[in-house]
Amino acid sequence: MTPRSRTRRPRPRSRRATAPLTAGVLAAGALIALPAAQAHAAGSVVKVTGSQGNWQLTVDGQPYQMKGLTWGPSVADAEKYMPDLQSMGVNTIRTWGTDATSKPLFDSAAAHGIKVVAGFWLQPGGGPGSGGCVNYVTDTAYKNQMLDEFPKWVQTYKDNPGVLMWDVGNESVLGLQNCFSGDELERQRDAYTTLVNDITKKIHAIDPNHPVTSTDAWVGAWPYYKKNAPDLDLYAVNSYNAVCDVKSAWEQGGYTKPYIVTETGPAGEWEVPDDANGVPLEPSDRAKADGYTRAWGCITGHKGVALGATMFHYGTEYDFGGIWFNLLPAGQKRLSYYAVKKAYGGDTSHDNTPPVISELSVEGDAGQVQAGRDLVLDVKAGDPDGDAISYEVLDNSMYIDQSKNLASLPFTDLGGGRLKVTAPDRPGVWKVYVKATDGRGNVGVETRSVRVVPPVPSGTNVARGKPATASSFQPSYGDCPCTAANAVDGNPATRWASDWSDPQWLQVDLGTRTTFRHVQLFWEASYAKAYTVQTSDDGQNWQTVHSVTDGNGGIDDFDVSGTGRYVRVNGTARGTGYGYSLYEFGVYS
Repeated sequence: MTPRSRTRRPRPRSRRATAPLTAGVLAAGALIALPAAQAHAAGSVVKVTGSQGNWQLTVDGQPYQMKGLTWGPSVADAEKYMPDLQSMGVNTIRTWGTDATSKPLFDSAAAHGIKVVAGFWLQPGGGPGSGGCVNYVTDTAYKNQMLDEFPKWVQTYKDNPGVLMWDVGNESVLGLQNCFSGDELERQRDAYTTLVNDITKKIHAIDPNHPVTSTDAWVGAWPYYKKNAPDLDLYAVNSYNAVCDVKSAWEQGGYTKPYIVTETGPAGEWEVPDDANGVPLEPSDRAKADGYTRAWGCITGHKGVALGATMFHYGTEYDFGGIWFNLLPAGQKRLSYYAVKKAYGGDTSHDNTPPVISELSVEGDAGQVQAGRDLVLDVKAGDPDGDAISYEVLDNSMYIDQSKNLASLPFTDLGGGRLKVTAPDRPGVWKVYVKATDGRGNVGVETRSVRVVPPVPSGTNVARGKPATASSFQPSYGDCPCTAANAVDGNPATRWASDWSDPQWLQVDLGTRTTFRHVQLFWEASYAKAYTVQTSDDGQNWQTVHSVTDGNGGIDDFDVSGTGRYVRVNGTARGTGYGYSLYEFGVYS
């Protein structure tokens, strides 16, 4: 496996961390269940035992194969979800941060025979570098802070029966490539892994009864650990679609320590091809479930070396990343939930399982729809238990503005699996989701991308290419200069942007007195909440022909009756803290 930047593909919000995180991060599983009274009696002695290629993890002298999940719910909900994890056959959960809030999670896990891979967050974590860059060569203050802080929490929790092992850092060897390059990147990676070793030695001195590992996003990080972190007890890697390549990488690397897989499951955004709209092609529910089954097969297939996994992700977050990765977004169980339960030996014989969407397509021109117009989805779905299916349609603007949020859309059921919604009024590529629920706590989800384009008015755009002026414009920054002419050039990639104050106006000189009947405004993210469309014969005296007081951006497309040589948009209240910004101002005869 070769290094690969993940900056192109955003990771799920549930994994985002700043420093140290326990609540609101991620969850995992159950295997060897100790009686609750015994679990709370004292901390366990956890060891990596055996010899080259024949290792095992032991808890109080008994073999322990990690059957885990990363932990997503809040610590306050631990007692709500631990029994479910236990029923899945999960014996281990993983967190990304350990701090003063962690005790209830450790206690609840222990009470249900579950142990915790307790994480410590180091910047820049999460591959793309969540939390900002650190100079590990020169930033002695930061390194000393971590050398003091992490052992403090080890001292606090080392005797808690919920602790399985300590995990120092998450994807930082990879993440450093977003801060440094060339020889400096190599120096930083050496310095980072040296710090990991220094922290490991301090943890061992305080707590000899629990192993220490360090997680990264690719096995290309392991040579740095091999060189600079000899005190680690085992390695750890986050690997999704490439997890079955880890065994050969370990064999070829000549490593002398076993490993665990701390994140795995279905293919991530960074591992799948793009669709016709340039959006990562999200796997189906069936493909995601198969991804977990396949991953577990490859981990258990590396006997004596791979000591188990905490697969991604026991999360209830209900957003873009939650739909991609979570086993139970919004608390509803998906096919992947049952695939993990089966892999871990949970009893699935009496389970009612989710509806399956076998096909989702968008009617029309190759998934293209005009803003604010009808969008019809064709859905083919069935329920293996014969339960009645109800639907929900949602959308997401991740590939327009990086928003992770999902918005539920009103729809009309046309029958035969055809669902009609109104397309978003903001042009760009959207993701549309269809949820199929069975009323028994299960859900099937399928998604497609849709390219929303401005409506095509009839008639001629008499403003296109005509002289335009404005009350102000942004001369520089980003894609600017953003002059008034950009709003009438027919190019939706250029824009006019005003100063950050009210009021502001943009006007176009049609050359002669002209009658028009339609106006289309294509707003950028900085839109007008309130504005008027006005006409003038002399550019001085204005008559209002249309008013808006509840603008929400996107496309404003309306009929209007107006005559004049000049037409202007007069913004009186901005919808954001920025200025007014228009991609196109169309006036149609």
